[in-house]
Amino acid sequence: MTSVPTTVTASATSEPHTVRPFAVISGAQVQQVLEGREKQIVELAESTYRLHGAGDSVNPPSYFLRFPDRPTSRIIALPASIGGHVRVDGVKWISSFPENVQAGIPRASAVLILNDQDTGYPFACLESSIISATRTAASAVLAADRLSRDRPRPTRVGFFGTGLIARYIHTFLAGNGWSFDEIGVHDLSADSAAGFRRYLEQSGATGRITVQHSAEELIRGSDLVVFATVASEPHVSDPTWFSHNPVVLHVSLRDLAPEIVLASTNIVDDVEHCLKADTSPHLAEQLTGNRDFLQGTLDDVMAGRVTVPADRPVVFSPFGLGVLDLAVGKYVYDETARSGKLHVVDDFFHELRRYG
Repeated sequence: MTSVPTTVTASATSEPHTVRPFAVISGAQVQQVLEGREKQIVELAESTYRLHGAGDSVNPPSYFLRFPDRPTSRIIALPASIGGHVRVDGVKWISSFPENVQAGIPRASAVLILNDQDTGYPFACLESSIISATRTAASAVLAADRLSRDRPRPTRVGFFGTGLIARYIHTFLAGNGWSFDEIGVHDLSADSAAGFRRYLEQSGATGRITVQHSAEELIRGSDLVVFATVASEPHVSDPTWFSHNPVVLHVSLRDLAPEIVLASTNIVDDVEHCLKADTSPHLAEQLTGNRDFLQGTLDDVMAGRVTVPADRPVVFSPFGLGVLDLAVGKYVYDETARSGKLHVVDDFFHELRRYG
């Protein structure tokens, strides 16, 4: 369905502004656009980090809505604005209800609103759990590549936590040419670990797949460690488990004790965002009273301002930036519009003339 944009003139001397028709993009459409485009989305993540690093973005702190009667649950608002070739404002509204898993439905659900930078009018609402997982996976795979360039490329990967995010990270690794001799799997839920193993086998993953029954075995046996859990506080505390200097994608942010953070090279996506909400780096800052343990951001690494040593563990802790959601969401919108498959809500904006 299509609709004609409405042109509104504020005054006789002002330039006319066009209000885009409001569209709704379903999860099925989002998946159709993104499936098989892992390389393009990693490249998009890289360009977005560069725009953010250059200051061509606005990415204020995320807002956490918490519930006294449901302490494990939260809904987070991630407002942001991105310039460059993307040029869009918006907000992701994402919930995390861990008890959903016991009911057989995913933990997280989300929508993304895109706003026009000229008028401020929202022009699209997209199902965003897929967008969120996609941008998280693209960010992680970009980091895996950049942080391993000055050391032997990892041949053994270990997944600690086996939910949707782990699956997307594996998909993006495979889609960007990564293959492994060994794939380790560990989860507190034996059923989840078994299910992830079945997914790996069905995906055609190369290498020997092993379900590890201890966290220590998984970490010691992996050159690339992916933390994708729902942990709310550190549960891995022994720095000696990382003595082989792996690349650690600390996607879930709260798995590692401060002692491990302080014994590692630490790269984040954004310093101010990451050092809050009792993430592992935030706990390390509280323990030491400074930020000296942070070497820089992923953009610093890409720009050559930070060199990652090969003789220490390197930990990438991404808080998750709203600008990445916007970049992926705008990509989905543009591709859907180009295909002529936008679902437009006619007359969504009823009053478009100031004086009627």
